[in-house]
Amino acid sequence: MNTVLEPVPSVDRVKSAVQLVKESYKGKIHPDWCPGCGDFSVLSALQIALFELGLKPHQVVIISGIGCSSNLPGFINTYGMHTLHGRALAVGTGVKMGNHDLKVICVGGDGDGYGIGGNHFVHTMRRNVDLTYVVMDNQIYGLTTGQTSPTSVKGMKTKSTPHGNVENPINPMPMAIVGGATYVARGFSGKQKHLVELLKGAIQHKGFSLVDVFSPCVTYNKDNTYQWFNPRVKMLEEQGHDVSDFHKAIDQAYKWGEEIPIGLIWKRTDLPALEDLEPVLHDGNGPLAFRKLGITQEQAQSLIKELL
Repeated sequence: MNTVLEPVPSVDRVKSAVQLVKESYKGKIHPDWCPGCGDFSVLSALQIALFELGLKPHQVVIISGIGCSSNLPGFINTYGMHTLHGRALAVGTGVKMGNHDLKVICVGGDGDGYGIGGNHFVHTMRRNVDLTYVVMDNQIYGLTTGQTSPTSVKGMKTKSTPHGNVENPINPMPMAIVGGATYVARGFSGKQKHLVELLKGAIQHKGFSLVDVFSPCVTYNKDNTYQWFNPRVKMLEEQGHDVSDFHKAIDQAYKWGEEIPIGLIWKRTDLPALEDLEPVLHDGNGPLAFRKLGITQEQAQSLIKELL
């Protein structure tokens, strides 16, 4: 009897046949953040955003640095990389240029992104790399148990500043606007539905997107709590804010105190993303990751052996 062997379906065909549900993005590892941490809401909002956009897990890579929030790639079902402190954007740029078909999302905290990673933050914006950067901004170093971060307000008392912080905080919003970011938004963990829409817009945007999220640290930051933020945050979408007006965007970005704007602050679509400026990515041969090496197999093995 002759047996006819059916062709084995390709990985892409199998993946495309899988029906997406919200649980498709649930990681195998349960988050180990402190109960009440704002990062739970960010994780959930990101999972919902990917689901509502119809992005399959294999189409997304999430990259982080070091910190409490940087554990997020382990809690979500996509490709992921847990890299070095402050280096998520550098790695994310490499991933995007290596395979520009992927949706690249970098995540981290305010210390990781605006402190140790400040240099990469500036130059990734300047290049307008097509990726989304979600910063869980709790205004404290949580993983190292409560020291001031670049966004800690002046006068804040912490383990490292028992008499009050003497330094002025950084404001990443106007910095991003003037630095070249083409989608600048601010969210709040306590407004998850609103945050989902901000994340969806950021992921769909072509260019560098920053979503800075007030994500309260319930263990070490007793100043910037949910109770403190709730009466102060005001949605820009309810105020008719013009996201294309540079001067109005700067004004909103600087507001802090009894009223703190959240929502999309700034957006422009006239600045090309880095990948659009690189001719080799548009020669019809697809992403670099899937192309044949321009060296022999022997040369490749020699390089690998030398590096290892």
